[in-house]
Amino acid sequence: MKRRHFLQTASIAPVSLAAIPLSAFPALAAGNEDRGTSPYGVFDIVASFDGPGPSGIVVLPDGRTFVGFPRHAVNHKGATLGELVKGRVVPYPSKEESLPSSRPDADCLVSIHGMTLDRNGRIWAIDDGKRAGHPIAPGAAKIVCIDPKTNAVVHRIILKAPVLLPNSHMNDLRVSLSHGSAGTVFVTDSSFGTEPALVVVDVATGQGRRVLSQSKAILPEKGFLAIIEGEPRQYLLKKPQLVSGGVDGIAITKDEQRLYFAPLTSRRLYSLPVALLADPMTDDAKLEAAIRDEGEKGVADGLDFDSHDRLYTTNYEHDCILRRDPDGSFKLMLRDPRILSPDGIFASETHVYCTFGQWNRLASFNDGKDRREPPYLLARFPIQAPEAYNALPDTASIKAGTPGD
Repeated sequence: MKRRHFLQTASIAPVSLAAIPLSAFPALAAGNEDRGTSPYGVFDIVASFDGPGPSGIVVLPDGRTFVGFPRHAVNHKGATLGELVKGRVVPYPSKEESLPSSRPDADCLVSIHGMTLDRNGRIWAIDDGKRAGHPIAPGAAKIVCIDPKTNAVVHRIILKAPVLLPNSHMNDLRVSLSHGSAGTVFVTDSSFGTEPALVVVDVATGQGRRVLSQSKAILPEKGFLAIIEGEPRQYLLKKPQLVSGGVDGIAITKDEQRLYFAPLTSRRLYSLPVALLADPMTDDAKLEAAIRDEGEKGVADGLDFDSHDRLYTTNYEHDCILRRDPDGSFKLMLRDPRILSPDGIFASETHVYCTFGQWNRLASFNDGKDRREPPYLLARFPIQAPEAYNALPDTASIKAGTPGD
């Protein structure tokens, strides 16, 4: 029914609007659509996954692709770290390391979550050590470095108390090889409870420390509310309605001089000088004073910088991925209803890769009903969008007396 016809009818015989079905207003709906809900941008589906949901992602310059499949939400029997090879997930670096086994937890991978690549081309992964329904066993939580040239584990740093708490959720990590004789690893412990912190680990000694556990830059925001798939979801400790927690997303600038981070249950972005954070003599008071509030960035899980120091942020509230440029401005890169719980994100020289885990559909957030719908996706989009062709003459070239290309 067109609007003018409805108004004419209403003037003759007034009716209750509540009694009119929404389908009676097709013209109104067609003329007043929310343009912010339509897809934007183009991406390729690199892989789709049945079975365990994907999280961390690393892609080497030669195209080798590695994905983490954590076990903290579902204690699955598949590989927790895999390489994508000809349509298969191949346990990496070996079946003995990646598949469930009777080996001691310190000698195998339990639950791989965040991943990154250092400037020497080595893969770093955080093993949160958590199997769904079980406490974190001794030796299970660890930092692992693998050299893909040899497929050998070159560093295995076991996380212990007091760095590791019983309710820790070692979530994501970044590495600076410029600080410390063998490098320094920065880990976000978003916490399965209420005790998040940044964890700083010296690679050479394996010694680590928890910092800023009481900072607002680390803690989840009280009263936080997000609209996810059209539903209001609140941060409630006793009955969680969404994937929530403290410091989660983490990214380091390419010169390894500044670390960016953000709580999962927050819309703000923060940063710190890496040198200050890596110095074991720097106490929380000095770190707190050095934190820079970088402003709002929306709700984000994964964060990563490209080689131009542009920060990519996932956004689980609007099914999109944003880019924050060095001047602090934001650009929409992708928006699509398939971008459900965008999680692990990785910027290569040419593309940005991201896993879509559907984590907010887990049974624990939906009154015991698992609402996930496989397959889960790994997607990518180009860092530089190709320029559009234009058949019109190149005005500048014509004025200069040269033909257009």
